Amino acid sequence: MAPMISMRPGPTTVRNASKWRALRGKHSIPPSIRVLHSLEYSGPPARESPVPVAGQTALGHRREAIKHAKPFSDFLTDTFNRQHDYLRISITERCNLRCLYCMPEEGVPLSPPAHLLTTPEIFYLSSLFVSQGVTKIRLTGGEPTVRRDIVPLMQSIGTLRSKGLRELALTTNGISLHRKLDSMVEAGLTGINLSLDTLDPFQFQIMTRRNGFDAVMKSIDRILEMNKVGANLRLKINCVVMRGLNERDMIPFVELGREQDIEVRFIEYMPFDGNKWSQGKMISFQEMLDIIKAKYPALRRVAGHKNDTSKTYEVPGFVGKVGFISSMTNDFCGTCNRLRITSDGNLKVCLHGNAEVSLRDLLRKDNGGEPIDQEAFERIKQIEMDRRDGFLGNETVLGWGERERELLEVIGGAVKRKAEKHADIGDLENMKNRPMILIGG
Repeated sequence: MAPMISMRPGPTTVRNASKWRALRGKHSIPPSIRVLHSLEYSGPPARESPVPVAGQTALGHRREAIKHAKPFSDFLTDTFNRQHDYLRISITERCNLRCLYCMPEEGVPLSPPAHLLTTPEIFYLSSLFVSQGVTKIRLTGGEPTVRRDIVPLMQSIGTLRSKGLRELALTTNGISLHRKLDSMVEAGLTGINLSLDTLDPFQFQIMTRRNGFDAVMKSIDRILEMNKVGANLRLKINCVVMRGLNERDMIPFVELGREQDIEVRFIEYMPFDGNKWSQGKMISFQEMLDIIKAKYPALRRVAGHKNDTSKTYEVPGFVGKVGFISSMTNDFCGTCNRLRITSDGNLKVCLHGNAEVSLRDLLRKDNGGEPIDQEAFERIKQIEMDRRDGFLGNETVLGWGERERELLEVIGGAVKRKAEKHADIGDLENMKNRPMILIGG
């Protein structure tokens, strides 16, 4: 029987649902970041929607919306006509766990601080991608909650809702999430993927090489509490299944969804540098399905979105769902809409590809190659103000002139080089790639 997640009311329990609905569109921006928003581009004048005539159908409204819709950016469309509207940004290489499948036992050499993207740089790149059609941004790591200014960063990205951003999500191990969750929801957080590979506290220490199981469960409790009063956070628990370690946890994970709105997603073990992957340790999607069906033979497929990474199932009568991410045996490359930016500013168009291009170096080109801090942004702000006042030409989407054009060309070139699908298992096993922690979950 799966352990029931407690619903203990905490000292910061939300008192009513309306608070979260009211806060969702209002972000208090700290002075340290407020300057960034003077760079926002108001865009071309919006076309006025035609006045609906009496009896106009919903289909007519949809047709009008399609007629006036802006074409999707060519920079984010690859040669297989996949439109990349989902951006994952790693905001730190640091982590407070040492999971077996993510980080080598000896750890990884961290990048010098000057090589990592600054908060203004992350916000600028977020703005640029949203201007080209990205509607979902996910912050990853490392462990993103260990970044000290993650809440102000989320607040700044949250303001991009007015520019077309619809979702701001987080991938986390949950260790310290419960301490920052309320502020994150106020900043606009809409979804959480929480990595948890076992429901056994002792096994948790083996798989993560650290303590922290109780803290993770406290974070899950807090998410469920907040959802009961209207926070509307989409919670998915990600479990990497490894033979001989945690396959026995699959049924207890499924049973978490008996009475609680949780989607547990079982992930095939994937090869990355330093994680000692072998095909023998990997449990395939089909084998996972068979394990669950042996206990719950009525398990059935649920229709999903075309860009879903997981195949979703349900046990009749259960509130929650079960998903399978089958990157190794049954890939979903044909509908991939995801791009990744690493903590050190490289664009990866495929998780399992080792081709990368630096956006950081191009972004900093006119700043002497140095990180763009608040002071540098002040200078850029002045250039932008001069341009809008007519003193400078070379207008672009976000007002960064030639540098912005070069960035879009580099991004577009990388996207156009994206392969139709990633390499097969045998090739992936021997292919050089970053450790997972240096890519971003």
